[in-house]
Amino acid sequence: MAKKARTLPDGELNMTPMIDIVFQLIIFFVVTADMANKANDTLVSMAMAPNGAVEEQQDPRTVTVDVDKKGKISIAKVDLSEGQLLTILNKARKESGQGTPVVIRGDEKAEHESIRRVMDICGKAGLWKLRFAALKEKA
Repeated sequence: MAKKARTLPDGELNMTPMIDIVFQLIIFFVVTADMANKANDTLVSMAMAPNGAVEEQQDPRTVTVDVDKKGKISIAKVDLSEGQLLTILNKARKESGQGTPVVIRGDEKAEHESIRRVMDICGKAGLWKLRFAALKEKA
């Protein structure tokens, strides 16, 4: 005897594949959101700026440069020399234009000279839209 294939009555849909896809999308977005947070250097202890403006929306072209308390420069936890930073910023300017924003995340104990060096490198690369990251309130 041949088995009959089960047919669904009119108007009834099999929701299992759609639910599987929704769960996969949820997992994808949770994992990628977590990766964006891990890109910032947690060794940089930023200064407080309780009266500063809160950034509502970040430009996707933004280059974030970290400067730790010893003056080491890094992007996404990768230590860079001044020459490497200049190369990266020149490439960003060529790809996205002079309006490419640069955010400098300086450690609260970093010397001003270290921050100024990063600012000078940005100027050499032709990038003038600089901002400094700070904390609005303690975590």
